[in-house]
Amino acid sequence: MGKGASSIVPFLAGMLMVCASSVSTEANGAQKVAADDSGTRLTMSELKKTDSCNLFKGKWVWDESYPMYNSSACPFIPKEFDCIKYGRPNQQYLTYRWQPKHCNLPRFNGKDFLKRLKGKMIMFIGDSLSENNFNSLLCLLSAAAPGRFTTEQKTINSRSFTVITFQDYGVEVMLFTSLYLVDIEKESIGRVLKLGSIKDGEIWKQADVLIFNTWLWWRRTGPKQPWDFIEDGNKIVKDMDRVAAFQASLKTWTKWVETQVDHNKTKVFFQAVSTSHYNGTEWGEPGVKNCLKQTTPVNGSSYPAGLPLPVRIVKGALKKMRKPVKYLDITVLSQLRKDGHPSMYNGFKGMDCTHWCVGGVPDTWNQLLYALLVSPATK
Repeated sequence: MGKGASSIVPFLAGMLMVCASSVSTEANGAQKVAADDSGTRLTMSELKKTDSCNLFKGKWVWDESYPMYNSSACPFIPKEFDCIKYGRPNQQYLTYRWQPKHCNLPRFNGKDFLKRLKGKMIMFIGDSLSENNFNSLLCLLSAAAPGRFTTEQKTINSRSFTVITFQDYGVEVMLFTSLYLVDIEKESIGRVLKLGSIKDGEIWKQADVLIFNTWLWWRRTGPKQPWDFIEDGNKIVKDMDRVAAFQASLKTWTKWVETQVDHNKTKVFFQAVSTSHYNGTEWGEPGVKNCLKQTTPVNGSSYPAGLPLPVRIVKGALKKMRKPVKYLDITVLSQLRKDGHPSMYNGFKGMDCTHWCVGGVPDTWNQLLYALLVSPATK
Protein backbone atom coordinates (compact mmCIF):
# COMPACT_ATOMS: atom_id res chain seq x y z
CA MET A 1 0.00 0.00 0.00
CA GLY A 2 1.61 3.35 0.99
CA LYS A 3 0.96 4.92 -2.45
CA GLY A 4 -1.58 7.50 -1.39
CA ALA A 5 -5.32 7.58 -1.18
CA SER A 6 -5.69 7.49 -4.96
CA SER A 7 -4.42 3.90 -5.04
CA ILE A 8 -6.70 2.67 -2.27
CA VAL A 9 -9.99 3.15 -4.15
CA PRO A 10 -9.18 0.87 -7.12
CA PHE A 11 -7.63 -1.64 -4.71
CA LEU A 12 -10.82 -1.83 -2.64
CA ALA A 13 -12.90 -2.03 -5.80
CA GLY A 14 -10.82 -4.96 -6.98
CA MET A 15 -11.16 -6.73 -3.64
CA LEU A 16 -14.94 -6.28 -3.74
CA MET A 17 -15.00 -7.87 -7.20
CA VAL A 18 -12.95 -10.82 -5.92
CA CYS A 19 -15.27 -11.26 -2.93
CA ALA A 20 -18.35 -11.04 -5.14
CA SER A 21 -16.88 -13.63 -7.51
CA SER A 22 -16.03 -15.81 -4.52
CA VAL A 23 -19.57 -15.79 -3.16
CA SER A 24 -21.00 -16.36 -6.65
CA THR A 25 -18.76 -19.36 -7.40
CA GLU A 26 -19.48 -21.10 -4.11
CA ALA A 27 -23.17 -20.20 -4.07
CA ASN A 28 -23.66 -21.54 -7.59
CA GLY A 29 -22.04 -24.82 -6.62
CA ALA A 30 -24.08 -25.06 -3.43
CA GLN A 31 -27.32 -24.38 -5.32
CA LYS A 32 -26.56 -27.20 -7.73
CA VAL A 33 -26.26 -29.75 -4.93
CA ALA A 34 -29.99 -30.31 -5.03
CA ALA A 35 -29.93 -31.02 -8.78
CA ASP A 36 -30.67 -34.58 -9.87
CA ASP A 37 -27.41 -36.29 -10.82
CA SER A 38 -28.73 -39.85 -10.71
CA GLY A 39 -27.95 -40.27 -14.40
CA THR A 40 -24.19 -40.03 -13.85
CA ARG A 41 -23.67 -41.61 -10.43
CA LEU A 42 -24.51 -44.93 -8.87
CA THR A 43 -26.95 -45.02 -5.99
CA MET A 44 -25.81 -46.58 -2.72
CA SER A 45 -27.78 -49.77 -3.42
CA GLU A 46 -26.16 -50.09 -6.85
CA LEU A 47 -22.72 -49.42 -5.41
CA LYS A 48 -23.12 -52.29 -2.94
CA LYS A 49 -23.54 -54.66 -5.90
CA THR A 50 -20.40 -53.45 -7.65
CA ASP A 51 -17.82 -55.94 -6.39
CA SER A 52 -15.00 -54.64 -8.60
CA CYS A 53 -15.39 -51.03 -7.52
CA ASN A 54 -12.18 -49.46 -6.23
CA LEU A 55 -13.08 -45.92 -5.24
CA PHE A 56 -9.45 -44.85 -4.86
CA LYS A 57 -8.27 -45.37 -8.46
CA GLY A 58 -9.39 -42.69 -10.85
CA LYS A 59 -8.88 -39.07 -11.87
CA TRP A 60 -10.16 -35.57 -11.15
CA VAL A 61 -12.79 -34.21 -13.53
CA TRP A 62 -14.35 -30.78 -13.91
CA ASP A 63 -17.89 -30.68 -12.48
CA GLU A 64 -19.82 -27.42 -12.22
CA SER A 65 -22.19 -28.89 -9.62
CA TYR A 66 -19.33 -28.65 -7.12
CA PRO A 67 -18.48 -27.48 -4.44
CA MET A 68 -20.95 -29.29 -2.19
CA TYR A 69 -21.38 -26.32 0.18
CA ASN A 70 -20.63 -22.63 0.50
CA SER A 71 -17.55 -22.42 2.72
CA SER A 72 -18.28 -18.77 3.48
CA ALA A 73 -21.35 -19.97 5.38
CA CYS A 74 -19.54 -22.74 7.32
CA PRO A 75 -18.74 -21.83 10.95
CA PHE A 76 -16.18 -24.61 11.39
CA ILE A 77 -13.22 -23.52 9.24
CA PRO A 78 -10.13 -22.34 11.18
CA LYS A 79 -7.97 -19.58 9.80
CA GLU A 80 -5.34 -22.07 8.65
CA PHE A 81 -7.70 -23.64 6.07
CA ASP A 82 -10.07 -20.77 5.17
CA CYS A 83 -8.56 -19.94 1.77
CA ILE A 84 -11.42 -17.84 0.41
CA LYS A 85 -11.69 -15.69 3.52
CA TYR A 86 -7.98 -14.93 3.24
CA GLY A 87 -8.13 -13.86 -0.37
CA ARG A 88 -7.46 -16.79 -2.66
CA PRO A 89 -8.31 -15.31 -6.08
CA ASN A 90 -8.56 -18.53 -8.09
CA GLN A 91 -11.41 -20.83 -7.08
CA GLN A 92 -11.18 -23.42 -9.80
CA TYR A 93 -9.92 -25.86 -7.16
CA LEU A 94 -13.47 -26.09 -5.77
CA THR A 95 -14.95 -27.38 -9.00
CA TYR A 96 -13.36 -30.79 -9.37
CA ARG A 97 -14.95 -34.16 -8.65
CA TRP A 98 -13.12 -37.43 -8.03
CA GLN A 99 -14.08 -39.96 -10.70
CA PRO A 100 -13.15 -43.61 -9.92
CA LYS A 101 -12.06 -45.65 -12.93
CA HIS A 102 -14.65 -48.44 -12.92
CA CYS A 103 -17.55 -46.97 -10.97
CA ASN A 104 -18.93 -43.71 -9.63
CA LEU A 105 -18.60 -42.12 -6.22
CA PRO A 106 -21.97 -41.22 -4.69
CA ARG A 107 -22.36 -37.57 -3.81
CA PHE A 108 -22.12 -36.87 -0.09
CA ASN A 109 -25.61 -36.74 1.43
CA GLY A 110 -25.40 -34.99 4.80
CA LYS A 111 -28.92 -35.80 5.96
CA ASP A 112 -28.52 -39.47 5.05
CA PHE A 113 -25.17 -39.53 6.88
CA LEU A 114 -26.73 -38.06 10.02
CA LYS A 115 -29.74 -40.39 9.88
CA ARG A 116 -27.58 -43.50 9.46
CA LEU A 117 -25.34 -42.46 12.35
CA LYS A 118 -28.08 -41.15 14.62
CA GLY A 119 -26.98 -41.28 18.25
CA LYS A 120 -23.43 -42.30 17.29
CA MET A 121 -20.00 -40.86 18.09
CA ILE A 122 -17.44 -40.23 15.33
CA MET A 123 -13.87 -39.48 16.36
CA PHE A 124 -10.94 -38.25 14.26
CA ILE A 125 -7.63 -39.11 15.93
CA GLY A 126 -4.33 -37.79 14.65
CA ASP A 127 -2.53 -34.62 13.63
CA SER A 128 -3.57 -31.46 11.76
CA LEU A 129 -4.50 -33.47 8.67
CA SER A 130 -7.11 -35.18 10.82
CA GLU A 131 -8.26 -31.68 11.73
CA ASN A 132 -8.52 -30.88 8.01
CA ASN A 133 -10.80 -33.90 7.59
CA PHE A 134 -12.78 -33.07 10.75
CA ASN A 135 -13.48 -29.48 9.65
CA SER A 136 -14.55 -30.62 6.21
CA LEU A 137 -17.03 -33.16 7.60
CA LEU A 138 -18.51 -30.52 9.91
CA CYS A 139 -19.03 -28.19 6.94
CA LEU A 140 -20.69 -30.95 4.91
CA LEU A 141 -23.00 -31.85 7.79
CA SER A 142 -23.82 -28.29 8.82
CA ALA A 143 -24.84 -27.52 5.24
CA ALA A 144 -27.38 -30.35 5.48
CA ALA A 145 -28.49 -29.58 9.05
CA PRO A 146 -27.77 -25.89 9.67
CA GLY A 147 -28.04 -24.21 13.04
CA ARG A 148 -28.74 -27.04 15.44
CA PHE A 149 -25.36 -27.92 16.91
CA THR A 150 -23.37 -27.40 20.09
CA THR A 151 -19.62 -27.06 20.58
CA GLU A 152 -17.75 -28.10 23.70
CA GLN A 153 -14.29 -28.94 24.91
CA LYS A 154 -14.24 -32.18 26.92
CA THR A 155 -11.46 -33.28 29.27
CA ILE A 156 -10.96 -36.91 30.28
CA ASN A 157 -7.83 -38.12 32.09
CA SER A 158 -6.27 -34.68 31.57
CA ARG A 159 -6.72 -34.98 27.80
CA SER A 160 -8.88 -32.33 26.12
CA PHE A 161 -10.69 -32.78 22.83
CA THR A 162 -13.35 -31.01 20.77
CA VAL A 163 -16.91 -32.30 20.46
CA ILE A 164 -19.51 -30.97 18.01
CA THR A 165 -23.02 -32.37 18.54
CA PHE A 166 -25.72 -32.18 15.86
CA GLN A 167 -28.65 -31.98 18.25
CA ASP A 168 -31.49 -33.13 15.99
CA TYR A 169 -29.68 -36.42 15.36
CA GLY A 170 -27.61 -36.89 18.50
CA VAL A 171 -24.50 -37.31 16.33
CA GLU A 172 -21.22 -36.31 17.99
CA VAL A 173 -18.20 -35.50 15.80
CA MET A 174 -14.95 -35.30 17.76
CA LEU A 175 -11.35 -34.30 17.15
CA PHE A 176 -8.71 -35.87 19.39
CA THR A 177 -5.20 -34.60 18.70
CA SER A 178 -2.65 -37.41 18.91
CA LEU A 179 0.37 -36.69 16.75
CA TYR A 180 1.91 -40.17 17.01
CA LEU A 181 -1.07 -42.27 18.26
CA VAL A 182 1.25 -43.69 20.91
CA ASP A 183 1.78 -41.79 24.18
CA ILE A 184 4.07 -38.94 25.13
CA GLU A 185 4.59 -38.70 28.90
CA LYS A 186 6.47 -36.24 31.07
CA GLU A 187 9.05 -37.96 33.27
CA SER A 188 12.00 -36.80 35.35
CA ILE A 189 14.32 -37.02 32.34
CA GLY A 190 11.93 -35.07 30.11
CA ARG A 191 9.21 -35.86 27.59
CA VAL A 192 9.24 -39.50 26.53
CA LEU A 193 7.67 -40.86 23.34
CA LYS A 194 6.52 -44.36 24.31
CA LEU A 195 6.33 -46.59 21.25
CA GLY A 196 4.62 -49.38 23.17
CA SER A 197 1.88 -47.47 25.01
CA ILE A 198 -1.59 -46.17 24.07
CA LYS A 199 -3.29 -44.95 27.25
CA ASP A 200 -5.59 -42.59 25.33
CA GLY A 201 -7.27 -45.65 23.85
CA GLU A 202 -9.57 -45.80 26.87
CA ILE A 203 -11.15 -42.61 25.56
CA TRP A 204 -11.10 -43.55 21.88
CA LYS A 205 -12.86 -46.89 22.14
CA GLN A 206 -16.06 -45.26 23.37
CA ALA A 207 -16.70 -43.96 19.82
CA ASP A 208 -18.69 -45.79 17.15
CA VAL A 209 -16.51 -44.65 14.23
CA LEU A 210 -12.74 -44.11 14.62
CA ILE A 211 -10.66 -42.44 11.87
CA PHE A 212 -6.93 -42.59 12.64
CA ASN A 213 -4.07 -40.74 11.00
CA THR A 214 -0.35 -40.27 11.69
CA TRP A 215 2.95 -39.66 9.89
CA LEU A 216 3.44 -35.89 9.51
CA TRP A 217 5.23 -35.44 12.87
CA TRP A 218 7.47 -38.49 12.66
CA ARG A 219 9.92 -36.58 10.45
CA ARG A 220 10.26 -33.57 12.77
CA THR A 221 13.55 -33.07 14.54
CA GLY A 222 15.17 -30.68 17.01
CA PRO A 223 13.02 -27.97 18.61
CA LYS A 224 10.05 -28.90 16.38
CA GLN A 225 9.61 -32.34 17.91
CA PRO A 226 7.44 -32.52 21.07
CA TRP A 227 9.53 -35.19 22.84
CA ASP A 228 13.05 -35.51 24.28
CA PHE A 229 13.55 -39.30 24.43
CA ILE A 230 12.08 -42.43 22.87
CA GLU A 231 11.13 -45.52 24.87
CA ASP A 232 11.44 -48.58 22.65
CA GLY A 233 10.76 -51.76 24.61
CA ASN A 234 13.06 -51.73 27.63
CA LYS A 235 15.37 -49.10 26.15
CA ILE A 236 15.21 -45.33 26.42
CA VAL A 237 17.21 -43.60 23.69
CA LYS A 238 17.82 -40.02 22.65
CA ASP A 239 16.73 -40.80 19.10
CA MET A 240 16.41 -43.67 16.63
CA ASP A 241 15.62 -44.37 13.00
CA ARG A 242 12.27 -42.65 12.48
CA VAL A 243 10.93 -45.25 10.05
CA ALA A 244 11.69 -48.01 12.59
CA ALA A 245 9.99 -45.93 15.30
CA PHE A 246 6.96 -45.43 13.06
CA GLN A 247 6.77 -49.18 12.41
CA ALA A 248 6.99 -49.94 16.13
CA SER A 249 4.19 -47.50 16.91
CA LEU A 250 1.96 -49.04 14.24
CA LYS A 251 2.57 -52.47 15.73
CA THR A 252 1.37 -51.12 19.07
CA TRP A 253 -1.64 -49.48 17.41
CA THR A 254 -2.68 -52.61 15.49
CA LYS A 255 -2.44 -54.68 18.69
CA TRP A 256 -4.61 -52.12 20.48
CA VAL A 257 -7.23 -52.17 17.71
CA GLU A 258 -7.37 -55.97 17.74
CA THR A 259 -7.55 -56.41 21.50
CA GLN A 260 -9.30 -53.31 22.84
CA VAL A 261 -11.89 -52.29 20.23
CA ASP A 262 -15.34 -53.91 20.17
CA HIS A 263 -15.69 -54.47 16.42
CA ASN A 264 -19.36 -55.35 16.80
CA LYS A 265 -19.90 -51.75 17.90
CA THR A 266 -17.08 -49.70 16.39
CA LYS A 267 -15.91 -49.25 12.80
CA VAL A 268 -12.21 -48.42 12.42
CA PHE A 269 -10.61 -46.49 9.57
CA PHE A 270 -7.01 -45.54 8.91
CA GLN A 271 -6.64 -42.33 6.91
CA ALA A 272 -3.76 -42.79 4.48
CA VAL A 273 -0.83 -40.44 4.17
CA SER A 274 -1.63 -37.11 2.55
CA THR A 275 1.10 -35.30 0.62
CA SER A 276 2.87 -31.95 0.42
CA HIS A 277 3.69 -30.03 -2.76
CA TYR A 278 6.93 -28.11 -2.29
CA ASN A 279 8.98 -29.75 -5.04
CA GLY A 280 7.73 -29.35 -8.60
CA THR A 281 10.02 -32.16 -9.80
CA GLU A 282 7.62 -34.58 -8.11
CA TRP A 283 4.78 -33.61 -10.45
CA GLY A 284 6.77 -32.75 -13.57
CA GLU A 285 7.60 -29.05 -13.04
CA PRO A 286 11.31 -28.86 -12.10
CA GLY A 287 12.25 -25.60 -10.45
CA VAL A 288 8.85 -24.99 -8.84
CA LYS A 289 9.37 -24.58 -5.09
CA ASN A 290 5.81 -24.48 -3.74
CA CYS A 291 2.12 -24.69 -4.60
CA LEU A 292 1.37 -20.94 -4.80
CA LYS A 293 0.60 -20.65 -8.52
CA GLN A 294 -0.94 -24.09 -8.98
CA THR A 295 -4.51 -23.87 -10.28
CA THR A 296 -5.22 -27.30 -11.78
CA PRO A 297 -4.70 -30.95 -10.72
CA VAL A 298 -2.00 -33.19 -12.14
CA ASN A 299 -3.29 -34.73 -15.34
CA GLY A 300 -4.20 -38.41 -15.33
CA SER A 301 -4.40 -41.06 -12.63
CA SER A 302 -0.82 -41.48 -11.41
CA TYR A 303 1.70 -39.23 -9.68
CA PRO A 304 5.18 -39.07 -11.25
CA ALA A 305 7.02 -39.26 -7.90
CA GLY A 306 5.24 -42.47 -6.88
CA LEU A 307 4.02 -43.41 -3.43
CA PRO A 308 5.71 -42.14 -0.24
CA LEU A 309 7.47 -44.68 2.00
CA PRO A 310 4.92 -44.75 4.87
CA VAL A 311 2.20 -46.00 2.51
CA ARG A 312 3.97 -49.35 2.16
CA ILE A 313 4.54 -49.53 5.93
CA VAL A 314 0.92 -48.82 6.79
CA LYS A 315 -0.46 -51.22 4.19
CA GLY A 316 1.87 -53.93 5.45
CA ALA A 317 0.72 -53.42 9.03
CA LEU A 318 -2.96 -53.50 8.06
CA LYS A 319 -2.55 -56.69 6.01
CA LYS A 320 -1.36 -58.55 9.10
CA MET A 321 -4.46 -57.63 11.11
CA ARG A 322 -7.15 -60.16 11.84
CA LYS A 323 -9.81 -57.62 12.76
CA PRO A 324 -11.42 -55.33 10.15
CA VAL A 325 -9.87 -51.91 9.54
CA LYS A 326 -10.79 -49.97 6.41
CA TYR A 327 -8.03 -48.06 4.66
CA LEU A 328 -9.13 -44.61 3.55
CA ASP A 329 -6.67 -44.57 0.67
CA ILE A 330 -6.46 -40.86 -0.11
CA THR A 331 -2.77 -40.73 -1.03
CA VAL A 332 -2.79 -40.74 -4.84
CA LEU A 333 -5.92 -38.64 -5.25
CA SER A 334 -4.38 -36.06 -2.89
CA GLN A 335 -1.01 -36.20 -4.66
CA LEU A 336 -2.77 -35.20 -7.87
CA ARG A 337 -4.20 -32.06 -6.24
CA LYS A 338 -1.19 -29.73 -6.21
CA ASP A 339 -3.74 -26.93 -6.58
CA GLY A 340 -5.69 -27.65 -3.37
CA HIS A 341 -3.43 -26.21 -0.64
CA PRO A 342 -3.84 -22.88 1.15
CA SER A 343 -0.38 -21.71 -0.01
CA MET A 344 -0.27 -18.08 1.28
CA TYR A 345 -4.05 -17.75 1.60
CA ASN A 346 -4.44 -18.49 5.29
CA GLY A 347 -4.69 -16.63 8.57
CA PHE A 348 -0.98 -16.75 9.39
CA LYS A 349 0.28 -15.83 5.88
CA GLY A 350 2.86 -18.61 5.82
CA MET A 351 3.40 -20.77 2.73
CA ASP A 352 1.39 -23.93 3.41
CA CYS A 353 1.55 -26.67 0.79
CA THR A 354 0.88 -29.46 3.30
CA HIS A 355 -2.64 -28.79 4.54
CA TRP A 356 -5.73 -28.28 2.40
CA CYS A 357 -8.30 -25.57 1.78
CA VAL A 358 -11.75 -26.19 3.26
CA GLY A 359 -13.89 -26.52 1.17
CA GLY A 360 -11.72 -28.50 -1.16
CA VAL A 361 -9.88 -31.82 -1.32
CA PRO A 362 -10.86 -33.05 2.21
CA ASP A 363 -14.52 -32.94 1.12
CA THR A 364 -13.66 -35.83 -1.20
CA TRP A 365 -11.97 -37.66 1.68
CA ASN A 366 -15.29 -37.48 3.51
CA GLN A 367 -17.23 -38.45 0.42
CA LEU A 368 -15.11 -41.60 0.36
CA LEU A 369 -15.60 -42.13 4.09
CA TYR A 370 -19.37 -41.86 3.57
CA ALA A 371 -19.27 -44.44 0.77
CA LEU A 372 -17.19 -46.86 2.86
CA LEU A 373 -19.45 -46.46 5.89
CA VAL A 374 -22.60 -47.39 4.02
CA SER A 375 -21.26 -49.67 1.24
CA PRO A 376 -19.38 -52.70 2.58
CA ALA A 377 -18.68 -54.04 -0.93
CA THR A 378 -16.40 -51.19 -1.89
CA LYS A 379 -12.65 -51.56 -1.62
